[in-house]
Amino acid sequence: MAPKAKVQSKKHIARLERERRQIRLIQYIAIGVVAVIILVLAYGYLDVTYLQARQPVAEVNGEKITTKEFQARVVLHRNDLLTQYMQYVQNQDLYQQFGMDISAQLGQIESSLSTPSIVGQQVLDFLIGEALIRQEAERRGISVSEEEVEKFKREQFGFFPDGTSTPTVTPTPAAASYPTLSLEQLDWVTATPVSTQEPTVTPPPTATVDPAFTPPATSTPAPTPTPYTLESYQGRVEEVLVSMEEVGLTEEQYQRLFKTGLLRTKLIEAVTTDLPSEEEQVWARHILVADEEAANAIIERLNSGEDFAALAVELSEDTGSGAQGGDLGWFGKGQMVPEFEAAAFSLEDGEISQPVQSSFGWHIIQKLGHTMVPMSPGAYDQARQAAFDEFMANLREEADIVIHDYWVERVPTSPNLQDLQGQFQ
Repeated sequence: MAPKAKVQSKKHIARLERERRQIRLIQYIAIGVVAVIILVLAYGYLDVTYLQARQPVAEVNGEKITTKEFQARVVLHRNDLLTQYMQYVQNQDLYQQFGMDISAQLGQIESSLSTPSIVGQQVLDFLIGEALIRQEAERRGISVSEEEVEKFKREQFGFFPDGTSTPTVTPTPAAASYPTLSLEQLDWVTATPVSTQEPTVTPPPTATVDPAFTPPATSTPAPTPTPYTLESYQGRVEEVLVSMEEVGLTEEQYQRLFKTGLLRTKLIEAVTTDLPSEEEQVWARHILVADEEAANAIIERLNSGEDFAALAVELSEDTGSGAQGGDLGWFGKGQMVPEFEAAAFSLEDGEISQPVQSSFGWHIIQKLGHTMVPMSPGAYDQARQAAFDEFMANLREEADIVIHDYWVERVPTSPNLQDLQGQFQ
């Protein structure tokens, strides 16, 4: 006998339908939650890799500096700092042989690498400056051709298809011609021997800057034909492009580095065209003492007729110039501390200053003469750079520059010194 079919009541059927709807709702909610999680993760990835990368860290007169370019340049700058650090360490023994202490240089690099905001600020300033250079060059109608960019790039890679270029011979400027001593000047310095030769400038202890660190000189090999072919050069460029892309710098941005470098050179030429190639120099002597009371006492002795040179020999704490009667020789602007320079250049020939205070003590200065002399090539280059730096500072001050604070959070922290540890073990 067949089993009797179970008859479901309407109440039971309704309950089953409610359960099915609840199960479907739970499934929809679970699917929705998973979808939301996927969307959040996808947006986070998209924000970091695409949206955030396109956000500007700064805008220079409307030109955007993107996060991606900024981060790529930070990585490149950190690489440069690590290369410098490695070179210092590898040549440490050589520096020591020449009595050079490189601990300050190493410490400065370590500080920069361990403080990302320092490197980030430097790079941000570089990028803002480059944008201003490009914009100002365009405003002035200054441009560079593709041929110029390619030539410059080949030079940077050391590729000279026609052999290394012969250095251009730059005429050596004539030695500075100082005026012949007048009878008054002869009278001012009669207490000390007066040389008929042009005075030699011996840097006094009032120099503004300590001698800059200079690595030991190494012999430069004579120019030789290029060691590699066009194909080798192109291969090397491709390798560099790949490494640039790995850190986030596009080929276009890499090319723009060379273009901006050339534009900078041309802009310096344009900005400094009318820069004088002569400088004013003064000839002075001084007596250096520790306090104002001693300086005033010397002024009284000078006013009573005592000889300046004799007092310098007797009393000056600058023993180098003191032995020469206080004679500092001829010097231009920027060679002495500001207070000393201002006083020396403001005096009339033969005039003796009131006591002048500087970080070295108290000076009594006598100006013996002044003249205009041709700048040395090095001094002229420094003057051009100083003029260009001032020009760029003014350009930046007048520009519409917006810097977004979030750049600080986006500064890469690698590569770092830990990456070099294995190379020095």
